[in-house]
Amino acid sequence: MEEDTRNIKALKMLAIDAISNANSGHPGIVLSVAPMLYTLATRHLVVDPTSPKWINRDRLVLSAGHGSALLYSHLHLSGFDVSINDLKSFRKMGSRTPGHPEFGVTPGVDATTGPLGQGLGMAVGMAVAQKRLEKQFGKLMDHNTFAIVGDGDLMEGISHEAAEFAGINNLNKLVVLYDSNEVSLDGPTSRSFKTNERQRFASYGFDTFLVEDGDDIDAIDAAITKAKASPNPAFIEIQTIIGEGAPNEGTNKVHGAPLNDEALSVLEDNLDWHLAPFEIPAEIEASFHEKVGDRGIAAHQAWEKEFDASSDKAEILRDFGSNVKVDERKLETFKVGTAAGGRNIGHTALNDLAKQVPNLIGGAADLASSTKTEITDGGTFSADNPLGKNIPFGVHEFGMSTIMNGIALHGGLKVFGSTFAVFSDYMKAAIRLSALQKLPVIYVFTHDSIAVGQDGPTHQPIEQLAGLQSIPNLNVVRPGSPNEIVSAWKMAVESVDRPTVMFLSRQDIVELPSDNSATLLEKRGGYVASFEKGKLSAILMATGTELALTLEAQKELEAQNIFTRVVSMPDQAKFMQQDVLYRESVLPNNQRRRIAVEMGSSLGWANIVGLDGKIIGIDSFGKSGASDVVIENFDFTVDDVVAEVKNLLFKMEKVG
Repeated sequence: MEEDTRNIKALKMLAIDAISNANSGHPGIVLSVAPMLYTLATRHLVVDPTSPKWINRDRLVLSAGHGSALLYSHLHLSGFDVSINDLKSFRKMGSRTPGHPEFGVTPGVDATTGPLGQGLGMAVGMAVAQKRLEKQFGKLMDHNTFAIVGDGDLMEGISHEAAEFAGINNLNKLVVLYDSNEVSLDGPTSRSFKTNERQRFASYGFDTFLVEDGDDIDAIDAAITKAKASPNPAFIEIQTIIGEGAPNEGTNKVHGAPLNDEALSVLEDNLDWHLAPFEIPAEIEASFHEKVGDRGIAAHQAWEKEFDASSDKAEILRDFGSNVKVDERKLETFKVGTAAGGRNIGHTALNDLAKQVPNLIGGAADLASSTKTEITDGGTFSADNPLGKNIPFGVHEFGMSTIMNGIALHGGLKVFGSTFAVFSDYMKAAIRLSALQKLPVIYVFTHDSIAVGQDGPTHQPIEQLAGLQSIPNLNVVRPGSPNEIVSAWKMAVESVDRPTVMFLSRQDIVELPSDNSATLLEKRGGYVASFEKGKLSAILMATGTELALTLEAQKELEAQNIFTRVVSMPDQAKFMQQDVLYRESVLPNNQRRRIAVEMGSSLGWANIVGLDGKIIGIDSFGKSGASDVVIENFDFTVDDVVAEVKNLLFKMEKVG
C-alpha cells in the first residue's frame, strides 16, 4: 500500500508540474481522478507501451479530456514514448502533449476527446467493434474498453444516446468510471444537475457499482473486477473531491486554473512531496513499468503466439490494414438515360461493395428504409447477433456518429451511417471529430434538397452542404449521376485518412451522355460534363440532380446560338486541390461568366463563381408543397436558368 500511495503522489505531481509549467490546464481532475486511473492502469488495463497500437489491447478513453495532463503522466510513467520533455512541452505549439488528448499525436491516446460526452460515445463504438470481432475471431479479440467520464460528460445529451445503445446491445466489455465530485466549471452541479446516475445507467441495462471513497484503491479495484466480470456493460460511480489537497479543493475554483506558488506549496505539504519539478525517483518509474508495462508486454507476447498459430491471422491483418482496394469491374455501371432515385443507386453501390469488403458495416438513425442503406442479407447487429452488419442506431443521430468514430478508432471494421441531410446538423460536432482524427468513416445523407417537397422547410436542407464543406479534411460529395454515386461510394470505402459525406437525392437522378465521372470524380472532384459547341459564352456549374437541369439549359441556349459549357462539381474541395493547368482546362480564367446551379445555400460557390458570376441557389428556408411546385417556386427550371444566363451576358456586355 505504501508503494501505491507513493506512486499516486508521483502521478499527481507530475501532471501538476506539467500544468504549472504551461501555466494552463486543469488541476482539479488531476487530483481527483489519479487514484482511479492508477488503480485501473496498474491492476487491470492490458496495454503494451512498446506497441501502443496492438490490436488486442484494452482501450482507454478519457472522455473528460481536460484531464489530459494526468493521462500523459500515466503514459510517461508506464513506459510509453512520452518523455519528460514532452510533459514540459504540455500545451505548447507543436508538442506531442496538446491541451486535450489527440489521437495520432500522442502514443497511447486512443481517442481525441475534450468536447464533453463524445468520448463516451466513442468508447461505446469501440465496444461495438470488440463485440463483433470477438464473435468472429474468439479470444484473439478479447479485450475491454474503459471510459473515464465526469459530471460534464453525463450532462451532455450524447451520453444518453450512447449509453442507451450500449445497454440495449449488451456491450459487456464496456466499463464506465464516473468521477463523481458534484462540481463543474461554474459551480456546484446541484444548480443544474440532479440525476441519480447509477439509477439512470441501470435503466439502460448497465450493472452499476458505487465506490464512496475515491482514494480507496482497493475498493476501486474490487469494483472494476466485478465490472469486468459482469455479463452487462458496467457503470462505476466513484465519489471524489475535486482538487483534493489544494487550497480550493471541493470547489469550482480548482477546476481550470493552474495552482499559484502558494497553492502549489500547500499541495506539496499535504502530499508530503518536496522534489524538484518533473523529478521522479527511479524506483517509482520502475514500479510503474512493472505494474503496467511488463504485465502488458507479457500479455502481448502470449497473444502473439496464439495469433501466429491462428487460421484467422490473414483475415485479421486484412481487416486491420488501412488500405481497401475495390475491383471496380464488379461494381454496377449505368447506361445513358438510366433514371432512378439517388438513394436507390446508392443502395446498389453499397451492396456491390459489401460483397467485396466483408468488414463493411453500418446503419441509420431509424431511417434505413428511407435512406436505402441496408446491406441485403447482412443481418441486424444486436446483443444476440453481433455479426449482423446492419446497425439499428435508433433516432440518435449524434450518438450514431460518435459510435461510428469509435468503431473506426478501434480498427478492424469499415463503418457507415445515414440519415436525412437536414438532420446532419445533429451530427456536426462528431463529423468534425471524424475529420480531426482522420477517420475514414462514411456519412450518407439522403433527401438532399427542397425536392423533399411536402415535408416542408423543417426537412429541406439549405445550409447543411455549405456548412459541412467548411470542415477541414472532410470529403463532401454531391454526385450528379448514377455513375458518380458509384464512384463516390468507391472513393469513400477506399479512403484511408479522411471521412466522406455523400449527399444523395430522393428523386430520380439521370445518367448523362458522355459521362466519364467514374474516373474524374475520384481523381479530380470536378470536370467538364459537356463542352460548348461553338464560341464559349458562359460556363454552367452544378451538382446533384441540378446537373441534368444545366444540360437541358445548355441545349436550349445552344438553339439560340449561345454556347455554354457544363461542369459537374460534385467535390469542390478536391477540385480546388488540383493543379492550375487542370483547373484552367475546366474553368478558363478568361471566362468570367460563370453560373452555379444548386438547390442550397449560395455560400459555398463564391470562390469558384467569382465576383462577375451568378449563383442560382437558395438563401431562405424552403416551403411545403409538391416537389415540382416547390422547385419551380425557387426558380430551378430550364427557363429560369436560361434567363439568368442571358441576363448575365447582357449585364457584362453592357459593362464591357
